[in-house]
Amino acid sequence: MDATPASGIDRRSFLGFVVAGTTLVAAADLLGSPAGAAPGVPQPAELYDLNDFLTEAATPTANLITVTVHDDGTASFELPRMEVGQGITTSTAMLIAEELELPVEKVRVTLADARPELLFNQLTGGSNTTISTYTPIRVAAAVAKGALLEAAAIQLGDTVESLRARAGVIQAPDGRSLTYAELARAAASRTTRPVRVRLKDPAEFRVVGVGHGRIDARDAVTGRKRFATDLRVPGALPTMVCRAPTLNGTPRRLRNKRTILAMPGVRDVALVDTGVAVRAETFGQCIEAIRAMDVAWADGPVAGLSDADIVEELRAAELPLPALPDTPLAQTVEVDVLFYFRSNSAMDTNAAIADVRADRATVWAGLKSPITAQARIAEALGLDQDAVTVHVVQGGGSFGRRLFFDGALEAAKISQAMGKPVKLMWHRADDARVGRGHPMATSRVRAVHAGGQVLAFQQSHTSVETDFRHGLGEIITARSADLPTGLGNLGFAETVFELTQEVPYDFGAITQTLTETDDRFNTGSMRNIYSPDVRTAGELAVDRLAEAMGQDPYEFRRAHLRNGRVRAVLDAVAEAGRWGRPMPTGTAQGIAIHKEYKGCSACLVEIDCRPEQTGRDIRDGVGGPRVTKAVFAVDVGLVLNPRGLEAQMQGGINDGIALALTSSMHLRDGHFLEASWDNYFYTRQWNTPPEVEVIVMPSDSGQPGGAGEAGVAATFAAVACAYARATGEVPAYFPVNHRDPLAFRVKPFVPPVPQSPTNGRKLAW
Repeated sequence: MDATPASGIDRRSFLGFVVAGTTLVAAADLLGSPAGAAPGVPQPAELYDLNDFLTEAATPTANLITVTVHDDGTASFELPRMEVGQGITTSTAMLIAEELELPVEKVRVTLADARPELLFNQLTGGSNTTISTYTPIRVAAAVAKGALLEAAAIQLGDTVESLRARAGVIQAPDGRSLTYAELARAAASRTTRPVRVRLKDPAEFRVVGVGHGRIDARDAVTGRKRFATDLRVPGALPTMVCRAPTLNGTPRRLRNKRTILAMPGVRDVALVDTGVAVRAETFGQCIEAIRAMDVAWADGPVAGLSDADIVEELRAAELPLPALPDTPLAQTVEVDVLFYFRSNSAMDTNAAIADVRADRATVWAGLKSPITAQARIAEALGLDQDAVTVHVVQGGGSFGRRLFFDGALEAAKISQAMGKPVKLMWHRADDARVGRGHPMATSRVRAVHAGGQVLAFQQSHTSVETDFRHGLGEIITARSADLPTGLGNLGFAETVFELTQEVPYDFGAITQTLTETDDRFNTGSMRNIYSPDVRTAGELAVDRLAEAMGQDPYEFRRAHLRNGRVRAVLDAVAEAGRWGRPMPTGTAQGIAIHKEYKGCSACLVEIDCRPEQTGRDIRDGVGGPRVTKAVFAVDVGLVLNPRGLEAQMQGGINDGIALALTSSMHLRDGHFLEASWDNYFYTRQWNTPPEVEVIVMPSDSGQPGGAGEAGVAATFAAVACAYARATGEVPAYFPVNHRDPLAFRVKPFVPPVPQSPTNGRKLAW
């Protein structure tokens, strides 16, 4: 995106448009601006990665992204991505403020409705938002500033070159000035016209690169921030769903419908494909109605199955690793690790408001692929896509889950069945037990070394299917992903795997392969998709290679890394974390690296696995191995908001700790047992390291890299390596506390599980 345009104009010069309107609207045009070439190295992801793919797909519609200057002197921008707590509305406001020469507090960033014309350009995922919108937003803001300068030059009788814009005011050399508020209408254009703009040199930045607080922070801490269930839509009453006792089971009949309709506050009841919906005056009344329902259920596709059954199926699906080089004196190192099901566990459960009429529908929800949602909802309702309006609402966390629109689609179906507006909220137990999560997987690594060199490094990853049927954010690729096995979703999975995974070491012949099986579960991309599992197995193997070759894990990595940026982050954490310092028996340091999305990271942790630590009662999620220190270094190129980046890494560190030590889903008799955070053991206060240091590496790059997922993989891998060093053995599975008997009391399933031919008995929890 920063390459010299074909016309020969310098690299900061771009074409944009002043769009016809009553106030100033400016847009960018990036067609014909080729993406910068990646270095030619062995693996596909290093040559051309997922972010290159997503960014180039978004480029043709970049000219539809506009910045508007209003006659009150403020600027507004409808971001075609979703804010889920990652801070992109803040970094976007900073970009506009920088290029437009306007205070950040005068920039309003909202979320765009579903816009089908933004083909491939309204998907929030893959840490791509900042990368793909960085230049279009800057160009649009620069076009707006140029139009304001032209209008000011006419009114002040001066030349554009002699005027100076700063803080929303344009000043002439003689001291006369005009505000943006005074110029907005004069700068507006009656026709759409192309203009050429020159972007700021990063050396001139005064906003970008300086830590800035979240623009929505005050609303968040005072309760004024509005999520889907906070919205007031006329007639939209609280609605919840009674769900089957087995995963993805379906309702046959509500036996006591009259009784339910007679309960206090209950207004409507309807059967939909996902369960029995109830609409009432309060959510509490919905819950009481659900508890009273007597439903005849059809079992779901995994009824009667438990973790052990899925593990057996995965093992049966594993493909043989390729033959190793036949080299005299060669020695082999192997790692074989199982990763259990995990939940995205966002703060904000699935929720949506839907108002479906005979000829139109309106939906409000937190959506990261709103165009696909709009098309699928229209299809389900029997409406044309343009008859469905989809409003994107901020969400309280996502971690990949909101790429799908399960809640919005369900709300639309319920509203159509009831003929009334609904405000649907998933219960916390619904969210954990039937929501989308990260699939169970195995990752096997085999490496061969001889004569002080690693000759080959093979990794085979076998997983329950990761669902990519949201496509690239629009219906064309979504339908492609829905083609039969071998053509559709598996093709997407293989592509994503190839464009994200790499082993940045000089390890001879490197191969990484993916096999996916079993589409019966509700899965999706979880923060960093394949990388946390793949990287963890890989870094455990790196530690074993270092041990087998008699070398220090840090020095071994440093000697074999082929990328200077990765080596720099590794050195940074080793120095700051005092790698190699003496540690008591039962404690250890772990170190690991990760490279992805135009950036790289490294993590050093210290872990306490002593018996007095691990022997504690973990019924309430307290006890077991504890990470006591984490040092994390990240290089994402140009950093827009260092404060936001540091916060992202802190969240990623906690995610990595949870994946390694505590959080997973237990499948028993066809359903998941976890129902809330008191038994889904995400990293808690007691297990958050008291010492955390995030190092943001300096960079001379003029382009930003992806950051939303950058904190997870290296942390997970570092904790795994530390645990293996402290205990003396590589774990067979993660998280290490996934065990029987359960460390928690299972919450009830409501309604009670009926007699079924699958299990032949009632289950009492």
